[in-house]
Amino acid sequence: MSTAIQLALAVGEPTGHPALVSLTDAVVIAAVAEEVGVAAIRLLDGRALDPTVVGAYLAGIHGDVGYVAELPTTHNAPYNAARRVLSLDRATGGRSGVALRAGGGDEVSQASAPDPGASDPARRWTEYAHVLTRLWESFPRAALIGDQEAGIVVEDTRIKPIGHEGSFYRVAGPLDGPSSVQGRPVVVADLGALDATAVAESADVVVVEREQAAGADVALTQALRRAGRSRADVALLGRVEAVVDDPAAAPAFAAAAADDLRTWAGAHRLDGFELVPTGGTAAVVSLLRALVPRLADAAGSSPPTLRAAFGLRELAAVPA
Repeated sequence: MSTAIQLALAVGEPTGHPALVSLTDAVVIAAVAEEVGVAAIRLLDGRALDPTVVGAYLAGIHGDVGYVAELPTTHNAPYNAARRVLSLDRATGGRSGVALRAGGGDEVSQASAPDPGASDPARRWTEYAHVLTRLWESFPRAALIGDQEAGIVVEDTRIKPIGHEGSFYRVAGPLDGPSSVQGRPVVVADLGALDATAVAESADVVVVEREQAAGADVALTQALRRAGRSRADVALLGRVEAVVDDPAAAPAFAAAAADDLRTWAGAHRLDGFELVPTGGTAAVVSLLRALVPRLADAAGSSPPTLRAAFGLRELAAVPA
């Protein structure tokens, strides 16, 4: 599995929020991320601009880097979320994913929840992610026939409702559009509020803080085995917070950090890093140019999908 870099970026009106970058500056950063071989830009939630909208906009300008829209379970019904993320994935040609955050429920789902008293965020995340992956495969691409002579556009017998009923959600499905060229969009999970068991069934990329990295690979490997999956099915990334206020200081920071990060990755079997830089657009650009080539594989031809960029196999189907 290749060394993958995911860049975390908060896009919005920066007035009063020094951690935010404007949409104009995000275009500049995306261009450099694309150039140096960043696998994906994680667009953080909780700001004025919807991450899926930002991702679609940026992808229309710089389409050779992936986009991961951060999305909390809170106030987001899974069917609606599945459609939004799959639409982004279709617009980017299979270079999209979702960073699903554990949280509360939504008004639509709560009205028909099989167990209205269920409240555990980790269990909710697991069920929500399961629903997403099932929905993303409910309308296989192979169902699109497009036979003009026979007058058949879609072979509807291949489109199946998921008929899901769990503790938190009741979702019939199917989706009204075909699945992704990469099998399904990438699902990103953060360890912390979630443990390895919670994410094992559905996560494709797992992000861990430095202080939690010890033992994360072992726990994830064991949880994946219990879920009938392999450690090769998931990329484990270590989160790296980089505060560089002066663009001129970025090369020195990168030189000092690169060896330490490679050692960290080797000790804990990390497959890459999630880079969380602060310090302004010029500093972020300088840091990307100085640090990413030291950590990631040499930039060359862009991988055809986000799964490929993370070194993951493409999925023909989602396990039931």
